[in-house]
Amino acid sequence: MADNYTIVIQREFGSDGRAIARKVADRLGIRFYDRDIVEQVAKTLNLPVSTISDEEEKAAGGKLNYLMHKFPLGTDNSYMQDMIFSVQKDIILKVAEEENCIIVGRCADYLLHNRSNNLNVYIYAPYAYRLEVCINEYGMSPDEAKHMILSVDKARNAYHKKYAGYYANDEHYQDLMINAAIMPSDEVADLIVHVAKKKFGIQEHPHIVL
Repeated sequence: MADNYTIVIQREFGSDGRAIARKVADRLGIRFYDRDIVEQVAKTLNLPVSTISDEEEKAAGGKLNYLMHKFPLGTDNSYMQDMIFSVQKDIILKVAEEENCIIVGRCADYLLHNRSNNLNVYIYAPYAYRLEVCINEYGMSPDEAKHMILSVDKARNAYHKKYAGYYANDEHYQDLMINAAIMPSDEVADLIVHVAKKKFGIQEHPHIVL
């Protein structure tokens, strides 16, 4: 599709950005890419998904494993990380050319920044809000939540800086930055949808009056 559009959503851990991204995809009726990319990387490299996940999402401490499907991270294994990133890059560029879609994380904001029909969104929230989300929605203890916020922030920042050359929360590279704590997640999703429709010229379906 020559005029397809992409929305990239980067997010702070505990901001509920992934869930918001899913809501945006549902409202726009477009494909949502997150763990799908991991599965495609595993298939391309002929490795188990668990191997890709271990390399992509490894962090200090053992509590991360049961949260892998939600919280993608980088790894200290530079060779494997480089190989995974190269394959992910090809997949992201391919899906961006083929269909309207939302891509969560994985430096897609950097990979797609030259596309005129791309919207880069960064979702963040105050520390207290993120702690509350981790405890109430992710089922962590307060100590686990504090550890995860610190560990995931550090890993994501290192990963993004390594491959994009800047941190994901650098306002010079984002089109829209939203504090998820200022309104319900449904309204955050609605705001992103509104901006996307304006930017991409998405027309509402007219109501038929008989």
